[in-house]
Amino acid sequence: MSKDISQILDGWNYEPDEVLVRIVQGDDGQEKIQLRLDLGLLQMCVDGRPDGDRPEGCESWLDYYQREASGDGTRFQLDDNDCGRLLREGVQYYHRYLSFWHLKRYELCARDTARNLKLFGFVRKYAPSERSKLQFDQWRPYVIMMHARAVATPLIEMRDYGGALPAIDSGIRAIGKFLEDYNQLERADQCGELNMLKKWRGEVAAMLDESAPKSARTSIQLLHMRLDEAVADERFEEAAKLRDEIRRLSEQPTAPPLE
Repeated sequence: MSKDISQILDGWNYEPDEVLVRIVQGDDGQEKIQLRLDLGLLQMCVDGRPDGDRPEGCESWLDYYQREASGDGTRFQLDDNDCGRLLREGVQYYHRYLSFWHLKRYELCARDTARNLKLFGFVRKYAPSERSKLQFDQWRPYVIMMHARAVATPLIEMRDYGGALPAIDSGIRAIGKFLEDYNQLERADQCGELNMLKKWRGEVAAMLDESAPKSARTSIQLLHMRLDEAVADERFEEAAKLRDEIRRLSEQPTAPPLE
């Protein structure tokens, strides 16, 4: 069997200004993701670790180290070699969630961005130095933004603007928390990811206003304020009820004009 990949790439030319990604059927019968690069391609599994490996019998190095930490969390600490493994693994998940985004597989993009955010939190807790933590955490605003986009976009496509807004708001708060953690709140207006989410929120809120019956708009705005407070206070059962009420009001048909 030839190991030359020229035939695989034939007709699939690299374009430097585009993200070129496709789904193919693997020899094992499972879907594989292929991301075109300048000199070849990356092939990734849809589930589990992108390269298909199971380090120490676990789904990923993150899962392995989480298991180790749970056994003796008071003494557990990552070393530089551990952080190197986790960083390389995190890059694999980056390539995959970026591919999912461009394939419009938003649920899977949300899954992998949530996974890398969990990775950043784990490293912040157990890394050996601030330098090691920052290697990961510097990407937190970008991954938060991508996660918010992956959660909110399919809701917007279904015209569930009221359902999309809490996901965007959650991203805005999470980036604000990042800036607070690093004493950078005064530079919030220079954070591209935060500015993008705030602008997008304004656009989605306007679409909600346009889609809602005029008689319901004030009620929806008040409900959103209560929803934001409930989520911030982690009153999730109340937040779910408020979200359902917002969705109900948003879906009420607009009355036809009087003739």
